[in-house]
Amino acid sequence: MRRIRLGRSTVEITELSFGAAAIGNLFTEVGPEQAAAAVGAAWDEGVRYFDTAPHYGLGLSERRLGEALRDRPRGSYAVSTKAGRLLDPLPPAETAARNGLSEGFAVPHTHRRRWDFTADGIRRSVEDSLGRLGLDRVDIVYLHDPDDHGEAAFREGYPALEKLRAEGMVGAIGAGMNQTAMLTRFLRETDVDAVLCAGRFTLLDHSALDTLLPEAAARGRSVVVGGVFNSGLLADPRPGSTYDYTAAPAAVMERAVRMRAVTERHGVPLRAAALHYPLRHPAVAGVLVGTRSPDEVRDAAAQLRNPVPDALWADLRAEGLL
Repeated sequence: MRRIRLGRSTVEITELSFGAAAIGNLFTEVGPEQAAAAVGAAWDEGVRYFDTAPHYGLGLSERRLGEALRDRPRGSYAVSTKAGRLLDPLPPAETAARNGLSEGFAVPHTHRRRWDFTADGIRRSVEDSLGRLGLDRVDIVYLHDPDDHGEAAFREGYPALEKLRAEGMVGAIGAGMNQTAMLTRFLRETDVDAVLCAGRFTLLDHSALDTLLPEAAARGRSVVVGGVFNSGLLADPRPGSTYDYTAAPAAVMERAVRMRAVTERHGVPLRAAALHYPLRHPAVAGVLVGTRSPDEVRDAAAQLRNPVPDALWADLRAEGLL
């Protein structure tokens, strides 16, 4: 699988990456054997970039990913995690009193997530992540969703990442968000190596083309694109499909169905086109796909190997869909 260097760093990632939120029990439980098998399937398919975060399952995703990669040659893969949310232990009585999902993850409420973009908070977050991953360094660290903490992230969080990069604890640094405006600001005002942009450069949402991608290309920085299926609609548009984690609006559903008709005329599944589309931009280093089973991993890799003819993109543009 093709590898791409992130910006001006020495870190390389594969064009398909393993998003490890699902093995942290996103929405529903995933057994430990299935989680390990999913990571193993990704490895067998040539995936060498794995993304996680403390937020994902209150550290469960990081622990499972670290265990699954423990016997792999360390120099042959890249791991990214995120900083900005600390995990503070809850007293047993409070843990027992809490039921249901923990901010979307089916795990016991053993910890409280606490926003912290201070310099000390960022360092503690990275050190805690290294412990859960079982690593002495992490290849990439993104500031995680600093939407409501922008000034703290720029004033303290980002400089803390720069220091960790200079110390060698971190290989490359950036920010990961579901919006483009602040990511563009990071590209303009800091020395980030890459940004992780989720859901804003897909077949259905082209907003990253306005400023984010041109800025990255002009500055020699990289963009990793997540959420290429817009939380499910572009994988399989049907009644009940979700778009950005809510029920898909009728107009968006209609557009996705029209896109599927075009791609299938060319013998290409819609999900294959959704995976290939971001990679056509020179600033995009890779696409990040969240998977929870070996079958999902193998399907994503197969769709990426599925060639998409130029005529398909031309037809989507001719019908006003791109």
